[in-house]
Amino acid sequence: MAEIRKPGTTGISASGLGATRPLPARETSLREFFFSTADFERVRKLIYQHAGISLSPVKQDMVYSRLARRLRATGKQSFAEYLDALEKNGGDEWERFVNSLTTNLTSFFREPHHFPIFAEHLRKLGSSRPIRVWCSAASTGEEPYSIAITIAETFGANTSHVSVIASDLDTNVLATAQKGVYPLDRVEKLSPERLRKFFLRGTGTQEGYVAVRPELKRLIEFQRINLLEPNWPVKGPLDIIFCRSVMIYFDKPTQYKILSRFAPMMQSDGLMFAGHSESFLHAADLFKSLGKTVYALSKPR
Repeated sequence: MAEIRKPGTTGISASGLGATRPLPARETSLREFFFSTADFERVRKLIYQHAGISLSPVKQDMVYSRLARRLRATGKQSFAEYLDALEKNGGDEWERFVNSLTTNLTSFFREPHHFPIFAEHLRKLGSSRPIRVWCSAASTGEEPYSIAITIAETFGANTSHVSVIASDLDTNVLATAQKGVYPLDRVEKLSPERLRKFFLRGTGTQEGYVAVRPELKRLIEFQRINLLEPNWPVKGPLDIIFCRSVMIYFDKPTQYKILSRFAPMMQSDGLMFAGHSESFLHAADLFKSLGKTVYALSKPR
């Protein structure tokens, strides 16, 4: 998912949206396109309405640089013209708009303290019934493949009862995830044993890259899912949800809304893994902390 960093607000203010005050001259003098405060507030409002992302007021430069590429690609001469066209008949451009404003920073076995807990829960569940895992912020694939590696290490060759759904809002990163091909520097922190067991080294034109082995990829189904959409293709019951570094982009009411949809989808002993900077004390009626940003249902069914 993206790193737009913390919202810290309960919504997007519409104040100033009618103004045309430009950003300070020192910020605009070298810019290709006119970019006013009103344009920036309009972007904040649209990304919040469309994707639930509470964009920080300090992200003006980031918004300009990301969306300027879309202005060039669409032939628009100003941000106002681009945003007018987006609202009038956005179509596929909505997807590109959202993709442009999300930066996906991830790595294999990020926040490594979660994976031994995950493995222990898998062992507890055993192999007598299907186990279902949802990775709700798949990004470029490192997290769902780390989940799949843990599953394979826990159950060996007997993984047919486990399935992983990996989703993301950004279709660009999902395409990378589905390919499962990475430069060597992305896997340099993995042990030689894991590299040997779960990756194929590229040769010839693919030298310097590794590909995830097909038997690992078969554990995962990739889908585009916007957590704000009213209907998710993912159905319960789920045993584990990974929702790490996702909620930081949403304000508290939006977080609660999503968590209130997660809760009934989970098995009574299900676990949810959150990011290290996320806390759900405002949803204590739904989830209770088990420590180390791991959560369980407050009221198991």
